[in-house]
Amino acid sequence: MALLETPVCDFGKPAPDFDLLGVDGQRWTLAQCMGEKGLLVMFICQHCPYVKAIHDRILRDTRELKTLGINSVAIMSNDPTDYPEDSYDNMQRIAQQFDYPFPYLLDDTQAVAKAYGAVCTPDFFGYNANFELQYRGRLDASRKETAPTDTIRDLFLAMKQISDIGFGPAEQIPSMGCSIKWREN
Repeated sequence: MALLETPVCDFGKPAPDFDLLGVDGQRWTLAQCMGEKGLLVMFICQHCPYVKAIHDRILRDTRELKTLGINSVAIMSNDPTDYPEDSYDNMQRIAQQFDYPFPYLLDDTQAVAKAYGAVCTPDFFGYNANFELQYRGRLDASRKETAPTDTIRDLFLAMKQISDIGFGPAEQIPSMGCSIKWREN
């Protein structure tokens, strides 16, 4: 598994649209996912130790962000061929087991990950209500191990700022994680 860091935020870049199958059996579009004040788009999976280290915090933060008018959506773009833990059935199982407060979508063609420029799991994209990119950073200081409980909540604070004023912070620390498992063509 290759460790990658996300690129710097390209402020104002429009959110690419999508139409993906959710673990609930429904199809979801970008517009359906958008909240009153913004949207957090997360590229995650089940097998990545970086995602596992922050899984509970993702759930905590997305639940709190919803009360601020920021909705969230998670997208799984890995090729599950070599990573069966990332299969659609396991996506459904995990989402149900942990009562995901957001749609969890399968990007089986990997076209959405490519459109967003996602490079790793986790990879976070924070948009304002105008579908403009305002955050491309980490959740917090966690890596393969969960950071201490008193660590700064980078993603939550950035998305709260987006909720309050429509713009993300100028200073952002990249997210890091496992490379997206691209299909071999």
